[in-house]
Amino acid sequence: MVVCAVAALRSEVVKLVVQVKLLPTTVQASALEATLIACNRAATHASAVAFAKGLMDRNGLQKEVYTDLKAIFGLSAQPAVRAVKKAVDAYAALQANLRAGNLGPLTSKRHRKAISTPIVFRPKAAQPFDDRCLSWQYDARTVSIWTVDGRMRGIRFACSPDQLKKLVQYRKGESDLVQRDGKWYLIATCDLPHPEVCEPAGWIGVDRGIVNLATTSDGINYQGRGLSRYRRWQARKRAELQARRTRSATRRLARRARKEKRHAAHVNHCISKEIVSVAQRTGRGIAVEQLDGIRERVRLRRDQRDTLSSWPFHQLGQHLAYKARKAGVAFFEVDAAYTSQRCPRCGHTERANRPDRDRFRCRRCGLAGPSDVVAGVNVRNRARSAWAFVTMPVPPPA
Repeated sequence: MVVCAVAALRSEVVKLVVQVKLLPTTVQASALEATLIACNRAATHASAVAFAKGLMDRNGLQKEVYTDLKAIFGLSAQPAVRAVKKAVDAYAALQANLRAGNLGPLTSKRHRKAISTPIVFRPKAAQPFDDRCLSWQYDARTVSIWTVDGRMRGIRFACSPDQLKKLVQYRKGESDLVQRDGKWYLIATCDLPHPEVCEPAGWIGVDRGIVNLATTSDGINYQGRGLSRYRRWQARKRAELQARRTRSATRRLARRARKEKRHAAHVNHCISKEIVSVAQRTGRGIAVEQLDGIRERVRLRRDQRDTLSSWPFHQLGQHLAYKARKAGVAFFEVDAAYTSQRCPRCGHTERANRPDRDRFRCRRCGLAGPSDVVAGVNVRNRARSAWAFVTMPVPPPA
């Protein structure tokens, strides 16, 4: 039986984030930094009150701390409201993580610490601003933003023409002010219209892995050798910095971690963009394996754990999903069970069909080929069957 999870075929919008770089003067940067510190101190105070008095609803907490946030921390009306909402949202996210078991069992140290202490915000954590506190001047490429030193106008920003077009047409809701490595950014949410998903003429099965990041049923292989080599080099440098145990080494470690994350994201963007482009051009959908919870299901040797933990398969799936929705391409997830051991021609499933990682040879009919391509074909075939089942018209009740 094929167990499948289908992505949403109909959605009003596709949410994307656009990050633009701010170019503030020295005075403007000083005001922005003071604003971040004040807002996060206020949110931490609101969090402490919410924890002490059990006020987890926005209206109740706002009545309790609104006056203090304005008098003690120097916030105006709307930033005080945003600080309260920030604290409430943080506790809502904590409760969701607890229910999902992301913080371990009830007896774990991490779980006990999470529920026994109030949430504390970093002094320079990202701060959301709505349209009452932040306005965009797209023609001049400047923003006007509220700060503790008054309204700062004419703060320049830089972005690509494509980003500017998205901001002008689709920006909605809040924008987050972020300071990273001494640089300033605004991260805005854009609601793009969702194109109609056409009935696919066929499917491209995508098998994700560690040695080969992605292999399609068409036989196209995206090797992960370069990314693995880059990660091993980063691991050696990380070990050298960790051995120093200095504050400077700690800062450099944080920068390297972000750089490594950006590199992996770039590789995944390139792979997913090419796969979606082929699917759109040929009128086919994209099918992938459903790999949720694979880290909990798979037992690995100690020397393999770091490789699996740094495997960006989930991010690649996310990129494929949102790029497919944006392009109007059908996206489908199928059961991953035995896709690398099942013969796509005769259906014989046996572990011995795959004598090693790279080769597949059916013990019954003799079909042979690269194991990742065979897995991609099995994913494609399962998508065909499952799609026909879920899109079958429901007969009217008798």
